[in-house]
Amino acid sequence: MTLTGHSLIAGQPVVGAGKTAFGLNPATNAALEPTYTLITEEQLTTATVAAAAAYPSFSTLDPDTHAAFLDAIADNIEAIGEELIIRAGQETGLPAARLQGERARTTGQLRLFASVVRQGDFRGVRIDPAIPDRTPMPRVDIRQRQIPLGPVAVFGASNFPLAFSTAGGDTASALAAGCPVVFKAHNAHPGTSELVGQAVVKAVKDFNLHPGVFSLIYGPGASIGQALVADPAIKAVGFTGSQAAGIALMRTAAGRPEPIPVYAEMSSLNPVFVFEGALSGSAEQINALAAQYVTAVTASSGQLCTSPGLLFAPAGEPGDKLAAAVAHAVSACAGQTMLTEGIAGSWNQGTETLGSAAGVAVVGQGTPGPTENAPAPTIFGTHISEFVANHVLHEEIFGAASLVIRYSSTDELVEAVNRLEGQLTASLQLTAEDYPTAAPLIPALEQKVGRIIVNGWPTGVEVGHAMVHGGPFPATSDSRITSVGTLAINRFLRPVAYQNIPQELLPVPLQDTNPWHLNRRIDGVIEAAAVVKDEVNA
Repeated sequence: MTLTGHSLIAGQPVVGAGKTAFGLNPATNAALEPTYTLITEEQLTTATVAAAAAYPSFSTLDPDTHAAFLDAIADNIEAIGEELIIRAGQETGLPAARLQGERARTTGQLRLFASVVRQGDFRGVRIDPAIPDRTPMPRVDIRQRQIPLGPVAVFGASNFPLAFSTAGGDTASALAAGCPVVFKAHNAHPGTSELVGQAVVKAVKDFNLHPGVFSLIYGPGASIGQALVADPAIKAVGFTGSQAAGIALMRTAAGRPEPIPVYAEMSSLNPVFVFEGALSGSAEQINALAAQYVTAVTASSGQLCTSPGLLFAPAGEPGDKLAAAVAHAVSACAGQTMLTEGIAGSWNQGTETLGSAAGVAVVGQGTPGPTENAPAPTIFGTHISEFVANHVLHEEIFGAASLVIRYSSTDELVEAVNRLEGQLTASLQLTAEDYPTAAPLIPALEQKVGRIIVNGWPTGVEVGHAMVHGGPFPATSDSRITSVGTLAINRFLRPVAYQNIPQELLPVPLQDTNPWHLNRRIDGVIEAAAVVKDEVNA
């Protein structure tokens, strides 16, 4: 596929009238062709107006066409082939195996949401039939369904050039809800974004949808990103990135004449709690646990939103053995190229600040990598009293760094959890003998995280129906939602009730004949679509 270096607005390449930018290879900091033109705020309006114009037809698309459209995007992404993996690797420094897995996750998400659209429960159909002879007052006919919010602005993430980017989870769930998308590409991987953007545009054209269903734009985040969120045509925002950028978008969205929701995933330390039973085994078992922890910290150079930034280990000999095993494991690790020069610089600054804090020492350190922007992975250590007292030790370091915290009691752990800000995950490493000790921690963690894990690690987020990838602020801007899994579609829907509406005027999902064969809640009781379908066929 040919890279144009331009935005794709309502199906057409648009030469930006603003400044220009390059993708950069983070291993060398060398510029990559082509030059990308950045749009102005005036050009941005073309995309948002087109998205608003696309809403009426796209939001009412029949399930079969809608689902097939999502499947086609997945097919088109796979059809790009090795070119996509090569370009993404050049722009991010991520290895091919990681990117191949991320591509599979991207297409898998799209196909999962296609199945959600076919099944249709997200439409939330509820019908309370009229009861005209009810006393003392008759009941009117009331029907409810979920409708799409409207055009959604989605921001690409730096650390997931595919799965949280052009056709990633936010875009996939918004399109599945029936919302047109205006996607703001991350300037760190513009070529990757354009390749996937072309795949989405092709699907829009092939299904003869309104071209405003999808636009891909390039521009400075501080101006175009803010203008996109402020645009009156935009009705919701999906964002994955830094806490500072997420909060800036939230303020803009809240300050509009019509405030809109911003679903932002921002920062998390993902604490791991190790109990004594998990360290009561052989030296080999302790070494294995340490190796798993270090792998979770260093995978993808630690640039994962679920990388464990904290590990609580018991004081005394069991914790000493674990700390020694961690030091040994990390010493064998070499630094991996980070996504950008700026991210590597922030990692260096963060580790310098943490390492110079009172009561903090280096537990173990790897070696720098062979390329630029590949610092040595580092594990620090401190006591839980220092952690509770010093908020600097609670700050996220985006990259391969973590802090081991030694504790003596469950009460100390509960206090530490209560001092934590909101997190995406918390993990417990334990055996059955630790259950009584760990039990008080569960209710405390429920107030702080979106996902609690036992004898596993937070990295590797399963994309499915039960997953929650969210948590209390500042992990996300809204603790009621998830950005991964089928529940993510709910972010872009709202309920509407229809009272005493004639059948001829009702939306298709609410009609008595149930043409789309949806599961519906009738007078509080779920009526399976298969039952209705069988009655119609009979």
